[in-house]
Amino acid sequence: MLNCSWGIRRLNPSHTLSSPLPLPITQNPKSPPNQPPIRSMASTTQSTSEFLTLKPYHPPSWAFKLNPIPSHAFNLGHFPTPIHKWNLPNLPKDTEVWLKRDDLSGMQLSGNKVRKLEFLLADAVAQGADCIITIGGIQSNHCRATAVAAKYLNLDCFLILRTSKLLVETDPGLTGNLLVERLVGAHIDLVSKEEYSRIGSLTLTNLLKEKLIKKGRKPYVIPVGGSNSLGTWGYIEAIREIEHQSQKGTIINSFDDIISACGSGGTVAGLSIATWLSELKAKVTAFCVCDDPDYFYDYVQGLLDGLEAGVKSRDIVKIENAKGLGYAMSTAEELKFVKEIAETTGVILDPVYSGKAAYGLMKDMAQNPTKWEGRKILFIHTGGLLGLFDKNDEMAPLVGKWRRMEIDESIPRIDGTGKMF
Repeated sequence: MLNCSWGIRRLNPSHTLSSPLPLPITQNPKSPPNQPPIRSMASTTQSTSEFLTLKPYHPPSWAFKLNPIPSHAFNLGHFPTPIHKWNLPNLPKDTEVWLKRDDLSGMQLSGNKVRKLEFLLADAVAQGADCIITIGGIQSNHCRATAVAAKYLNLDCFLILRTSKLLVETDPGLTGNLLVERLVGAHIDLVSKEEYSRIGSLTLTNLLKEKLIKKGRKPYVIPVGGSNSLGTWGYIEAIREIEHQSQKGTIINSFDDIISACGSGGTVAGLSIATWLSELKAKVTAFCVCDDPDYFYDYVQGLLDGLEAGVKSRDIVKIENAKGLGYAMSTAEELKFVKEIAETTGVILDPVYSGKAAYGLMKDMAQNPTKWEGRKILFIHTGGLLGLFDKNDEMAPLVGKWRRMEIDESIPRIDGTGKMF
């Protein structure tokens, strides 16, 4: 157990540690703009034989001005993810909403974090890491995806999870993302929200990193949400994928707006800089689900500066506040909205990210319909289905529609069908 004065709590898996994959990565010099992409998720549908392989990466031609450019990336997700029309109710006149299904990027690895991890874990292996450290909330989709991806690559995973001070000394249970994390053997350290706020995620991960180094480990730290300048390449690549899908003619060939939730900033940074550089030229709007817009404008700016993008975040993305009661806290109206959208369209939104972003979008459309009239909108579904399991008690009154089937005892059995006993 870690003996920390500020009270980090350890849950130890019972499995033995494994050695990392011996996959060196060398920095790739910038290629000329006319060089075809060696590794592009958007160029073709990824074959099953490419899953978990490490490949050289070349960016879209419009992204060569960015620096540094990653040299390699793993194939971790099932890309390209589908885009289809989303038949939302009560849209303004002539408005169309399309849905980019990054919730379908995998099962255990579903969601937007997979795109970032493809680059981050390639860097981890290049640096000779034998374990991964990352941090997030108790139902962090990013932490779950990191735990699964790390295990795919034979790396151990250490998660620092933020929870209530009333629960920090107790077993966190097996709800939602926690079940997957614990099934794959992640080491879980619990900290209270107060400790997290006082100490900060950087200090917490660095403290754990130092302790692991003293034990002879080679840890690689991934920040909250995988949101650093390297992780930003995940959604730069996603824009190339969207471009390719548009060119194939199966969807409309241009969008006026791209909408996404914003929880740590990396997805929004990638979407906005890539849309600005590429031919899409759509207006990017992000609905932040924690902190506030000013915080994210500054954070995204740091990510853009880390890529030498030479542009101001406020010039390429509009960030709106959609956090409501707070991060991972839902109002009854927000949960009712998630239920109604699922029942109306068949699309299940998570309550923490895309649910709040879609709620914010639809609320703005209702209040300002002329602003959205005739717009062609692409909404990025960033996943997070497992987070719904943490809302069971709150969702229960909204679902209903069950009953005991009435069967008359005189009804005869038809042999040959449905026999289970």
